[in-house]
Amino acid sequence: MSEVNKFDVDALETKEWLQALESVVKEEGVERAQFLLEQVLEQARLDGVDMPTGITTNYVNTIPADKEPAYPGDVNIERRIRSIVRWNAIMIVLRASKKDLELGGHMASYQSSAAFYEMCFNHFFRAPNEVDGGDLVYYQGHISPGIYARAFLEGRLTAEQLDNFRQEVDGKGISSYPHPKLMPEFWQFPTVSMGLGPIASIYQARFLKYLDGRGMKDTSAQRVYAFLGDGEMDEPESRGAISFAAREKLDNLCYLINCNLQRLDGPVMGNGKIIQELEGLFKGAGWNVIKVVWGSGWDKLLAKDTTGKLLELMNETIDGDYQTYKAKNGAYVREHFFGRYPETAALVADMTDDEIFALKRGGHEPSKLFAAFKAAQEEKGRPTVILAKTVKGYGMGEAAEGKNIAHQVKKMDLTHVEHLRSRLGLEDLVTDEQLKDLPYLMLEEGSKEYEYLHARRKALHGYTPQRLPNFTQALTLPEVDAFAPLLQEQKRDISTTMAFVRALNVLLKDKGIGKNIVPIIADEARTFGMEGLFRQIGIYNPHGQNYTPQDRDIVSYYKEEKSGQVLQEGINELGAMSSWVAAATSYSTSDLPMIPFYIYYSMFGFQRVGDMAWMAGDQQARGFLLGATAGRTTLNGEGLQHEDGHSHIQAATVPNCISYDPTFGYEVAVIMQDGIRRMYGPEQENVFYYLTLMNENYHQPAMPEGAEEGIRKGIYKLESNTGEKAHVQLLGSGTILNEVRKAAVILSEEYGVASDVYSVTSFNELARDGQAVERLNMLNPQNDAQVPYIATVLGDSPAIAATDYMKNYAEQVRAFMPSTSYKVLGTDGYGRSDSRENLRRHFEVNAGYVVVAALTELVKQGKVESSVVVEAIKKFDIDTTKTNPLYA
Repeated sequence: MSEVNKFDVDALETKEWLQALESVVKEEGVERAQFLLEQVLEQARLDGVDMPTGITTNYVNTIPADKEPAYPGDVNIERRIRSIVRWNAIMIVLRASKKDLELGGHMASYQSSAAFYEMCFNHFFRAPNEVDGGDLVYYQGHISPGIYARAFLEGRLTAEQLDNFRQEVDGKGISSYPHPKLMPEFWQFPTVSMGLGPIASIYQARFLKYLDGRGMKDTSAQRVYAFLGDGEMDEPESRGAISFAAREKLDNLCYLINCNLQRLDGPVMGNGKIIQELEGLFKGAGWNVIKVVWGSGWDKLLAKDTTGKLLELMNETIDGDYQTYKAKNGAYVREHFFGRYPETAALVADMTDDEIFALKRGGHEPSKLFAAFKAAQEEKGRPTVILAKTVKGYGMGEAAEGKNIAHQVKKMDLTHVEHLRSRLGLEDLVTDEQLKDLPYLMLEEGSKEYEYLHARRKALHGYTPQRLPNFTQALTLPEVDAFAPLLQEQKRDISTTMAFVRALNVLLKDKGIGKNIVPIIADEARTFGMEGLFRQIGIYNPHGQNYTPQDRDIVSYYKEEKSGQVLQEGINELGAMSSWVAAATSYSTSDLPMIPFYIYYSMFGFQRVGDMAWMAGDQQARGFLLGATAGRTTLNGEGLQHEDGHSHIQAATVPNCISYDPTFGYEVAVIMQDGIRRMYGPEQENVFYYLTLMNENYHQPAMPEGAEEGIRKGIYKLESNTGEKAHVQLLGSGTILNEVRKAAVILSEEYGVASDVYSVTSFNELARDGQAVERLNMLNPQNDAQVPYIATVLGDSPAIAATDYMKNYAEQVRAFMPSTSYKVLGTDGYGRSDSRENLRRHFEVNAGYVVVAALTELVKQGKVESSVVVEAIKKFDIDTTKTNPLYA
């Protein structure tokens, strides 16, 4: 508008064009108007007219005042409730801070966002219910005190719990941020670390569409809301999948970005305008963008702005200045903002300084927010982002309002608390005498505020946030014998990856849970031999398949369909992991247990998306992660950035991740069946599984009798070899177990050394068991000492362990070994390209090194002469002068 006025040489002609457009919209609809504009723009381009990008709009509200729907709530009652919630939110942090426990806490973020949370609690957030499923809400992590404060008013949390904010050790407290692990019936989603909420919410919204498309559940009425910070949008995870959301037409997804213009340390974009940048970003990605910049007080000023100067001033003012204005006062705003132009100064000439300072930003105006959320709810075919401008620390005055320090403010003196009471209009509820006690405020039962709050929640099916800790309908699960073909000796050499694919096919055909299986692939199906699933169960695509695939004439052609079962995520491990988390927590969010299997290059798993794996644990995910092409020496030719020798170390850092490194198909089958039983059977354990799989083909024997318990617990005896001179115990896992078995034969036939060979399916589980037993014994000194499982299986002969992972993987069980003679071989160091044979020699984990390690341990015990070791080193052509592979 200002630009038109500034350069308009024929206002009458301009008016005629605008009226013509308005007439087309009114008489023939938006689509016809869009078509005409596209034709005009194309002709302008051909005529050489320099075109505006149109990617951003003026710095005003997207929805004009005259287009806003009537606000359905009682604004006075809602303001009163909101003030009490805001007060209690600050009291939670202040009372915790008084304990001098250095607990921390954040107040300013919720004060800036209270209006849109409270408006949504009153009019939008539907609790989980049997009618329409309810909504899923990703709360901005730092605003948790505000959500606790409301739950307290609702009677869902006690004053004792509030007083123990961030004090959870003794079981009476509430968590710092949204943590389902710590509050399993309250928070649905963890949203800290920042950036996890945005991408997780996109794939959660997509998973609801997936369930609907497959006919598993009618999710058509459910919506996903994600509340984010403008500073949080710096995170790559926050922006990385927004085009995917538009491509999938996720009209069940709504972002609200709280644009209070501040990060933790200072302005988000002091020299620019974050709202304008985000508008361009999301609009360019295909989202519906709604800006809520100004409150209703500004509407009157804009209506008076006949010169367009106010709009021009709004457009040119940068965020650093906007922040400063709210940290000052009305006189400062009059002089430094409105005073820039005579025309804008005249607009506020009849206003007092206090009235100027009271002009609200849009994110603090419930009616403006309601209009935005209502429009988002009605938008079809694309996701919506609401950009709501607010003030960090709104209402906190000199203590924090609009200041760079706002995020870190954890304490307020009584002067500031008194100011807050006055600002919130709570003098009738908190006397001067009570101020120093920092009291929590309740709603009196029977009061109009009490009745209103509970009536609104009743209309929206109950209270939220609310989490379902377990699904309610039992599943019929397969027994181990369902995998009988894998328990037998295989007729030809296969890899454990192929064994997994065969086991997965058993599950897909299972009448009890086949429909609940969710295969997830990050564009590597052909790598892992899984392309047969394309034709068998189809790839999910909400739009179906509107083209003829190039490979249509072959059996395993690339088949996409609305009811497809495979989630094909493209080259996108973070997105695939987000899909996996959505599927792995469907038991809670939808009371519908789904069993996801996400298979990926093991090197690109925990290392690349470690924060998401930790989030999965927090969210109590249940499902399977499959690290294929695992191990540092099993992947021919790929090299340093592809060879995984450490994912099991990383997996062990997630407390509820159960990890295995199986060697044989029958081990894969037993582990998968047991995992399904633990996660989806009556126990409903909150664990998830990580299995490493190899792409190396070798002989797969039948399962030894009685091996099942050992497979599940982490170790069992595979075979024995005879010898008269001495005895050793040889431990291995994954493909390196085959090198261990070769070494056992060499020791027996060439050195007369007997051995027992053990398959160690999980050093991680054995270590956890040993640590748990040691703790139990330490805390119960008068009871009979328990024995770690590994010690019940092994004897006291020298033991040698070899794996395709770092030495630390096998080292962690040293304390629980019956033998004091324990040697570990592993693949420490960077990977490199070469053949498997050469890589195993390089990393010193092949059969020759296992033999030398065993003989060395026997030398220490006086069972073998050192000269035997020297001869063995020469026999296996071991270069004793080569660089340690850790540093090579």
